[in-house]
Amino acid sequence: MTAGVRATARIVAQDDGRGGTSLPVLEGEGPLAPRRTRAHGAEARVVLVGAMSGPLGGDHLTVEARAGERALLHVGSAAATIALPGQAKGEARYDVRLTVAAGGELRWLPEQLISANGSELSVSSCIELAAGARLVFREEQVLGRAGEEPGRLTSRLTVRLDGRPLLDQELSCGPGAPGGWDGPAVLAGHRALGQLVVVRPEFEHEPVTPRLLGEYAALTPLAGPGVLVTALAPDGLRLRRTLDEALHALG
Repeated sequence: MTAGVRATARIVAQDDGRGGTSLPVLEGEGPLAPRRTRAHGAEARVVLVGAMSGPLGGDHLTVEARAGERALLHVGSAAATIALPGQAKGEARYDVRLTVAAGGELRWLPEQLISANGSELSVSSCIELAAGARLVFREEQVLGRAGEEPGRLTSRLTVRLDGRPLLDQELSCGPGAPGGWDGPAVLAGHRALGQLVVVRPEFEHEPVTPRLLGEYAALTPLAGPGVLVTALAPDGLRLRRTLDEALHALG
């Protein structure tokens, strides 16, 4: 039996003292290759490039990113991530660990994660924010490629602000998931699901009004300076359009 791949990518952004953001740490292993791209104003931009197929069964991939005080970091990806069955038995793991210091800002906007038939993937996103930190976090998942059933996907998102929980939720979909995941109370037959978490200090004093965003999306204020947008769609294109419109509405 072939062992899965273990790989970690690390990104550290810090204020360069000249009105910009430097990247003193930018390193990756195996299928995780972070690359700096053209900066936008004071913001440093990084793209995660998939150097190999994955995650495959048995793989354990981790991305760690930190934005220091007054640093502005934007992280995206060059293409969608596709979870595939592999030669190694057992589920694959994809861990995201994000940290933002006071006065820093992190925009996590990767492309979509596709759960291919036969795959087993557990995704864990853990975000630690200091008081006064800013965050835009987008997560999009597509269950199955065109014309195929999805694999098994479990996703947990935890956000902590100043050491206190701001959001903690988990969802399981696909074969072997708890019953009802595809029913009217959860996905209602949709195959694309996503969420957008926006944290800004000004939301503490100017809370956003909860509202529906079409038939299958909602904007909900969190118990703190944050907003959660959740959305369902029949495909990834319409899911992205919904989340983009929500982010635009939030300014």
